[in-house]
Amino acid sequence: METSKRFNVRTSPCMRLAAVCVLLLMPAMVCAQDAADQQAADIDVPPLAPPSNVRIEIPPNNDGTQLKVFWNLSPDDRPGEPGHRVKEYRIERADAAIGEFASVGNPQPSTVMEFHDRKLPRGVSYVYRIIAVAEDGARSQPAMSDAAGVRPTIHLFDTRRAWFLPLTLLVCFWIVYFVYLARKGVQLKIRKIAGLEAVDEAVGRATEMGRPILFVPGIQDMNQIQTVAGITILAHIGRTAAEYDAKIEVPTSRSLVMTAARETLESAYLAAGRPDAYHDDMSYYVTDEQFGYVAYLTGYMVRQKPAACFYLGAFFAESLMLAETGNSIGAIQVAGTAEPAQLPFFVAACDYTLIGEEFFAASAYLSGEPEQLGTLKGQDAGKIIGAILLVIGCALATAASVTGSEQLAAATNYLRFNVLGSE
Repeated sequence: METSKRFNVRTSPCMRLAAVCVLLLMPAMVCAQDAADQQAADIDVPPLAPPSNVRIEIPPNNDGTQLKVFWNLSPDDRPGEPGHRVKEYRIERADAAIGEFASVGNPQPSTVMEFHDRKLPRGVSYVYRIIAVAEDGARSQPAMSDAAGVRPTIHLFDTRRAWFLPLTLLVCFWIVYFVYLARKGVQLKIRKIAGLEAVDEAVGRATEMGRPILFVPGIQDMNQIQTVAGITILAHIGRTAAEYDAKIEVPTSRSLVMTAARETLESAYLAAGRPDAYHDDMSYYVTDEQFGYVAYLTGYMVRQKPAACFYLGAFFAESLMLAETGNSIGAIQVAGTAEPAQLPFFVAACDYTLIGEEFFAASAYLSGEPEQLGTLKGQDAGKIIGAILLVIGCALATAASVTGSEQLAAATNYLRFNVLGSE
């Protein structure tokens, strides 16, 4: 009898139907439970609280391109405490007149309450908004600054550059002092520059051989200081050529340089007492095209074979071509430029080369005027001050490395990034 009952239970159609129904309803029951759990979670987790009290300030020593933004932390930004949810703060900026916000850089870490915005276009009022961002990417409502915005202003004085005032006064003092000495007739010692000492020799040789003098003032316009320096030296060479009755040619690659060269030569011939020997064709325009100009110069040198060639100005790829051509015809060559990459070519192929500041010191060296000599010596005093600052900086850096002193490190950084560099 018991065996029959067990058999009936296992094979009952009703039990099989019930089991099938349970299996079919199980996924629906699980989904319903998950939806209920999610709904409960949404009800339990409040939205991320935004930061507050967003304010904009103009930092000190402003050049008109900087603003600082401050805000109070979100109530959900509590590191180490239950309920801490904020990962970072996103800063967005907009023109107050337009109102279109855009991100202004990397988000600020949690607990940071300020942002320094640099390199802003001048003359614009800006508004900011700060958004708290959670670990899961949830974002709070934006906290806005004043809708009127703030415009960066330029401060009249930058106190970080206060050191520059005494340094400038000190250099000016030495310039005035040396000008005073030069006017009193004191002989100011200036190192001899071989290239400038050779000017009279080169002009004299051209006169003896009956060949012309070629002066090339570079390939840049009169707004370049190297061209100005070259034209200044042309005044001395032109006066010497007028005294020796030598022919001088000044082909130029800029029309304004041609005009300046003509005025300079006319003044030089007038100062030498030979105004009748001057004519405008001494200086003429060739072409603005770099290698077209060089092709003319090299052709001129091969045909006319000038006895002296002066290359004084800004030169680039054409420097070696000019110097080699002049060397091949046996001319005395004097070159001067402030382009470091071209100096080796001039040194290798020319007889004399004015290197770096020798080129700019030439006008004072040749003229002997008290104002120029005093200025030159005053600049030397400024270089000595700069060298002293470098020595002090090296000593401070060494001491800070050995002792680990924060004060010495701060002083070293001030010299490196403020006095000798840029913060």
